[in-house]
Amino acid sequence: MSGREGGKKKPLKAPKKEQKDLDDDDLAFKDKQKAEAKAMKEAQAKAAGKGPMTGGGIKKSGKK
Repeated sequence: MSGREGGKKKPLKAPKKEQKDLDDDDLAFKDKQKAEAKAMKEAQAKAAGKGPMTGGGIKKSGKK
């Protein structure tokens, strides 16, 4: 067993993906996705500032 055989083998390099030509529908869809992601991130940041949401359900007492 030679010294270079041991260890993890490197994976083969994948060929580069071809650049697709995007039409107006694809561009509009990507813009819409970016806007939705931005709105979701803002909503998460806004919700993180508040305390935990406590439900108003039935509360159990410690007595049995």
